[in-house]
Amino acid sequence: MDVVFGKSAQSSVGIEWELNLVDKQSLQLTPVAGKLLEAVGGGDGLPIRKDYLQCMIEIVSGAHATIGEAIADIETQFNRLVEAADAMGVVLMGSGSHPISHPAAQPPFRNPRYDVVTNKNQWWGRQVAICGTHVHVGVSKQEYVLPVTWTFARFYPYLLALSASSPFWDGTDTGYASQRTMIFQQLPTNGLPFRFDTWEAFEQMTQDLVDCEMITEVNELRWDVRPSPKFGTVENRIPDSVPTLKELGFLAALTQSLGEYFYQALNEGDTPDYLPPWLVRENKWRAARYGLDATVITPDPNQRLLPLRDAMGNLLNFLAPYAAQLGCTDELAFGHELLAKGASYERQRRLAGRGGLPELRHVVHTLCMETLTNTPSW
Repeated sequence: MDVVFGKSAQSSVGIEWELNLVDKQSLQLTPVAGKLLEAVGGGDGLPIRKDYLQCMIEIVSGAHATIGEAIADIETQFNRLVEAADAMGVVLMGSGSHPISHPAAQPPFRNPRYDVVTNKNQWWGRQVAICGTHVHVGVSKQEYVLPVTWTFARFYPYLLALSASSPFWDGTDTGYASQRTMIFQQLPTNGLPFRFDTWEAFEQMTQDLVDCEMITEVNELRWDVRPSPKFGTVENRIPDSVPTLKELGFLAALTQSLGEYFYQALNEGDTPDYLPPWLVRENKWRAARYGLDATVITPDPNQRLLPLRDAMGNLLNFLAPYAAQLGCTDELAFGHELLAKGASYERQRRLAGRGGLPELRHVVHTLCMETLTNTPSW
């Protein structure tokens, strides 16, 4: 199967931000995405569009050279949504999961693509009341696409931990920083990407999946990181949705800076240190389970284990020169503040206390206020 990789400017960036729709009075998820899309003139292929469930909505930026431009694009559409949602008694909430609403009670949109997800995956298909953040980074040389894809996956803990925002699920503290990660990987074409040495091998894998009736086109590969041939990008789908535009800007800056680092290394005939897939998988689980308190496995034989909090700070410092080249110094530096004051899952647990329903309702309310005001609740 021929998979043609499109053209894009190196390290250009595009952002997709999935948001929960919450009723102001009940603080429960509410299935009003269709009405909200009609109110703002949104729809398929437009900046504001539907997602799988009727209780969520997605804002999609265009392709931009800088993070500042991409976030300004997102903010413009967000403000339109806030105004329309407020008139309907609805608030927007950025988080990987809703702390108290029942996932299986949320109706999906009906169309052939979504019907396949629902019918094929049955119980798991009814659990995916989850929202994520997707960041596309332009890769200007096709021969770099697969190495960049796999290397992004190697950095999984760093791309997840400061976005983790789904500790609560159906009224229960799961013990995980990112329950969304655990839910999302259950569907058959989701999870970590495979490693390929050639584009032809990737095309053959795609053809195999089509022949076996697993997928009908390449964009049905819903890997945590994947090539996006249509746009000429690699798409980072690891992070949870986050409550604030500041956190969104940080995640985009982290992704863009990593992508530029990978590109420059490949141009110089080098690659970031390799980690075997079984250890990448373990690091993914550790980050989902423990968040910033994880101990991650490194490729350094002299220091195989490193506290993620320390490793995260080291990475932010290492990437600072790349962020300066890309014009996203301030956005990347916000990661240090998140690291010091608390990612969303940490903030939610502080608010929840013992985790009873009143406390969890307070968590929902605070997440909505964080999203509305672009201010983390430190």
